[in-house]
Amino acid sequence: MSLLVIGGTGTLGRQIVLQALTKGYPVRCLVRNFRKANFLKEWGAELIYGNLSKPETIPPCLKGITAVIDASTSRPSDLDIVKTVDWDGKLALIEAAKVAKVKRFIFCSTQNLDQFSNIPLMKMKQGIEVKLKESQIPYTIFRLTGFYQGLIEQYAIPILENLPIWVTNENTCVSYMDTQDIAKFCLKAFQLPETENKTFFLGGPKGWVSSEIINLCEQLAGQSAKVNKIPLFVLKLITKVLGFFEWGQNISDRLAFVEILNVENDFSKSTFDLYKTFKIQPAGEINQLDSYFLEYFIRLLKRLRDINFEDIQKQKNLII
Repeated sequence: MSLLVIGGTGTLGRQIVLQALTKGYPVRCLVRNFRKANFLKEWGAELIYGNLSKPETIPPCLKGITAVIDASTSRPSDLDIVKTVDWDGKLALIEAAKVAKVKRFIFCSTQNLDQFSNIPLMKMKQGIEVKLKESQIPYTIFRLTGFYQGLIEQYAIPILENLPIWVTNENTCVSYMDTQDIAKFCLKAFQLPETENKTFFLGGPKGWVSSEIINLCEQLAGQSAKVNKIPLFVLKLITKVLGFFEWGQNISDRLAFVEILNVENDFSKSTFDLYKTFKIQPAGEINQLDSYFLEYFIRLLKRLRDINFEDIQKQKNLII
């Protein structure tokens, strides 16, 4: 099976590429910037020029391809290109995949789409799910939760730099996941016929509230966080007010994304069924959030020690 990966340079996409290559799949990556994607070539992937905003570049990318994994997405602030890429471009991708007789199309979507159709990007993702189902291409859709990687910037770095952390006052559990584990599910789907033409809500085995994540980071960093709480109803009000003004639409969309992860999800039974279907053991095969943060802080402290050692050596050289 030969794979075409869309979004291969992204946080999730690169994990999919790396694991697919490790498993021996021939991998081709649709890229706009060869220099930015050079690390994928060094790993062993084939790079081919393609641009979702230029539909005519898509069909050549699918020559000889039997499966597509779309892990790409626009930023919510890029309103000018959201329609061009996440609607027009992905419709063109689905049509090209249909013509190429692709045997499986994996689409990485987002959780809680139904509740946030007021956000243009969410509405388009929901529409693409529908179009993919109607295309008659064998598909698997993953509605993803938040990534561990995004929590570094949200919690760990502000604590280390003594900056404020903004959270809502809702005690919402979110089942975050490591992108490495999400990549496992994407690739495992190819081996399991029962995952064909299904939509899966992909979440981690444990839910975390923001206060627990902050406490974990405080313990590992050895310093206290500056936490500022904002009521969720205030967040919603700000989102609506800013949405009335053209200059505030980008900010409005960003705030609305905060709401998405503040919707409670009961992953207990669905997660158990999910891991059973994919034959993945949560205890041994899935990276836990506390282990992920521990590894991050260990690597960070080692880097800081190395930097400090280099500075001391430079000072010694100056003295000499």
